[in-house]
Amino acid sequence: MKIPSFDSLKVGEEIPALITPPVTRHTLALYCGASGDHNPIHVDIDFAKSSGLDDVIAHGMLSTGYLARMITNWVPQSALRSWKNRFTAMTHIGDIVTCTGKITEKFEEGGEKLVRLELQTNTAQAQTIIAEAVVALE
Repeated sequence: MKIPSFDSLKVGEEIPALITPPVTRHTLALYCGASGDHNPIHVDIDFAKSSGLDDVIAHGMLSTGYLARMITNWVPQSALRSWKNRFTAMTHIGDIVTCTGKITEKFEEGGEKLVRLELQTNTAQAQTIIAEAVVALE
């Protein structure tokens, strides 16, 4: 992994995006096992329909994991200093999740060179997560 240098980056610059394959029931079943989140809204179509949905929905934290993967494809996990996100819409079976991010601030604090990122996930229907992360660079 070639880690970008603090000095080479500019505010407004985008980081490399991540685009996932379509979300499948298999994806959700694997995520249930890995995360321990077995909420039936994610795997039981009858439960989802009784809750007013047409089908099961993906875990919000699955898309958060996709965002984290996008960042760790760009910089090492050890560079991450802070993270916050808000879920804004549901991700459905068949959705392709597109993760994007851009640099909104460069600053120094505590002897570290830091970059603030504005992040989001989108499907064809909606923006599903808005997030912010701070990473340290050399």
